[in-house]
Amino acid sequence: MSTFRTTLTRVGPGALSGLLAACTALAVAVLTAALVRPAAAPVTVVGGAVVDRTPAAVKDFAIRTFGEDDKVALRLGILVLLGLFAVALGVLARWYPGAATAGVLLFGLVGAAAALSRPDSAGPEDVLPSAAGAGAGALALHVLAGRARLLGSPGPRGGGRSRREFLTAAAATAAAAATAGAMGQVLTGQRGRGAAASRAALALPAPASPAPVLASGVQLDVPGISAFTTPVRDFYRVDTALSVPRLDAAAWRLRLHGKGVARPRTYTLDELLARPLIERDITLTCVSNEVGGPYLGTARWLGVPLAALLREAGVRAPSQGGRADQLVARSVDGMTLGSPVEDVMDGRAAMLAVGMNGEPLPFRHGFPVRMLVPGLYGYVSACKWITDIELTTFDAYDPYWVKRAWARRAPVKTQSRIDTPKPFARPAAGPVTVAGVAWAQGRGISRVEVRIDDGPWQDATLAAAAGVDTWRQWSYRWQAAAGGHTITVRATDGTGQVQAEQRARTIPDGASGWHSVFVTVPETPARPASGPVRQHHPFAPSTEQKLKGSN
Repeated sequence: MSTFRTTLTRVGPGALSGLLAACTALAVAVLTAALVRPAAAPVTVVGGAVVDRTPAAVKDFAIRTFGEDDKVALRLGILVLLGLFAVALGVLARWYPGAATAGVLLFGLVGAAAALSRPDSAGPEDVLPSAAGAGAGALALHVLAGRARLLGSPGPRGGGRSRREFLTAAAATAAAAATAGAMGQVLTGQRGRGAAASRAALALPAPASPAPVLASGVQLDVPGISAFTTPVRDFYRVDTALSVPRLDAAAWRLRLHGKGVARPRTYTLDELLARPLIERDITLTCVSNEVGGPYLGTARWLGVPLAALLREAGVRAPSQGGRADQLVARSVDGMTLGSPVEDVMDGRAAMLAVGMNGEPLPFRHGFPVRMLVPGLYGYVSACKWITDIELTTFDAYDPYWVKRAWARRAPVKTQSRIDTPKPFARPAAGPVTVAGVAWAQGRGISRVEVRIDDGPWQDATLAAAAGVDTWRQWSYRWQAAAGGHTITVRATDGTGQVQAEQRARTIPDGASGWHSVFVTVPETPARPASGPVRQHHPFAPSTEQKLKGSN
């Protein structure tokens, strides 16, 4: 025990010094970023650099494992590693103060390099948060480590006086870090409040082409099935932005330029809202959605027809002699997505969306403007926080995800999902409603079939269709018998193509395969025999217990 106490006395103050120095560095960096650009904060830029350099398979694993919390997990991972690094530097500072200080400055250099490497970097000023944070952290470590080295040393400054000096310096450092961090959060919040006010003040105009009225039968009355229209709060979010961009609607601009654009333009939001708007019900699907996965949803979108905007600028589809076959959309955070120009201009409801389910886009879904193209997976069509559209060719440019082994062209595959019963459910024997959704945007769903175990395929009942660009609900009445059962579903699209049976992972162009769930139907309890029932005291031994007791 004495050895442990001695080690703790020697190492503990150094570890605490390192942690407090790291907190100081982060707090000062957050404060500086609030003054320069919040997106340039070290954890954000380092995390973004990690995401950019992570192999596609690892990203896919992160989405499968953490879902929409993948960014939270990444931030926590960075902070944990930073904490361990800080503890090591604090302990090292007891014997090698120069090397420890150099380690803090090295971390700042990593943050500065990451800031400059980001595609949304505003310029050299983005290195300031990391540089200021590293300087403050190095100073804090120098002061605290100097006090820590005096602990237990002989002489008038040893003993209780040195402990008081160290604790006083530690408390002052913690207070300064907390103050700087709080100020940074307040300033960042003030920037965000301006964007929030611009969204709250935005009045969406009525569409020139409203969405068709939904038939009463699009939503089945089945507990557990997905709602036909996904509430905004439940709509999936999959992107690489560690912090959600909060753009002021008044300051937002969209640039349209590139190959075959005869009349390049820059649009304000007011200019887009003054154009004739369309409103459509569209199901969006993420390419990272596994078979039976949750990353799809349907909303009523309001926006500017993208094809009309392009034609007005002089753009022609490749089939009409156009020079560009790829439309590259750029987000404010530097994300690039590439869409086939032919698909954008073939008559489908491709749009620059400004509204979602009757309200302005939420920040997490791309306020003030996002792009979407029905029938294409989101990574090639659904650019959030869009600020730039460039017409080019597939041969000339590879967007973000294509550089990471995903396919250039990604039409949505025909898929179906069982929503109820859930996997490993225990429904009672008798009638059981099996239900879910099927989708094949751009083609529609013409048939859904259900199979129990290895039995024959049976036709499910389809809900009313709301168009080829939305999912379609279905249900099947099953007479469940006791035992374990596998329920499988498959869909047929509007062209007569049956959903592929063979399982494929999401990379490179979306998952495929039939969705199945396994359920267990319990045995039906036997009814008691007729006649008088003999009462049995709960604590009286049974006949079997009496026989055992007599042995």
